[in-house]
Amino acid sequence: MPTPAKELSFLNEKIVACRLCPRLVAWREEILKKKPKRFAAESYWSRPVPGFGDPLAELLIVGLAPAAHGGNRTGRMFTGDRSGDFLFETLHRFGYSSSPKSISREDSLVLNKVYITATVRCAPPKNKPSLEEIAHCRQYLIEELRILKNIRVILALGRIAFDNVWQTVQLIFHSQGKSFACKKPSFSHGIEQNLPDGRVLIGSFHPSQQNTFTGKLTQSMFDSVFSRINTLITIG
Repeated sequence: MPTPAKELSFLNEKIVACRLCPRLVAWREEILKKKPKRFAAESYWSRPVPGFGDPLAELLIVGLAPAAHGGNRTGRMFTGDRSGDFLFETLHRFGYSSSPKSISREDSLVLNKVYITATVRCAPPKNKPSLEEIAHCRQYLIEELRILKNIRVILALGRIAFDNVWQTVQLIFHSQGKSFACKKPSFSHGIEQNLPDGRVLIGSFHPSQQNTFTGKLTQSMFDSVFSRINTLITIG
């Protein structure tokens, strides 16, 4: 029987080869023609970006999508942009990352007890994936939830990620002929909801540059979410 690490490797190979969304494929190719000067000499990943982290993770972090000149450039989620800097510095302080900086797929960073993925695996124009594109990518989140059997807490970064996780878990329950009687709460920072499968879904404002620079999401607000996550994982 394949190990979780092996199953994730097979799944990520499938993700990287995905071409289900013509608009996103075209946009990836267009980005290559519009590199900022600071990245002009770099080779871009320019493919769907797979999840990464600890196959035995207890925390699953779900973002929105790779940034055009972040994950789409580096090939790693939340790597190469300001939102990633904010996230990994926090993960490091709370013991989930070996380094406060995620620089490239070739660096020495190791994640502990956490796996990072996204709602959509390709960079979308204006950071706005369509409902159809979200639906196409949902199959990959379903597989990640199946493989990552130790997950206790799911942290959704932003309303779109929160709604997608909710819809995905609901779909999994219905496909198994099980009742999903929970009512979806309105998204807000720090919202917490127990799921019927025993996991806990937590919502946070996305650590985008727009949110962190304007003070919509402060470091103390983000820290409070991770403090709660640590408590849930410790007592779970």
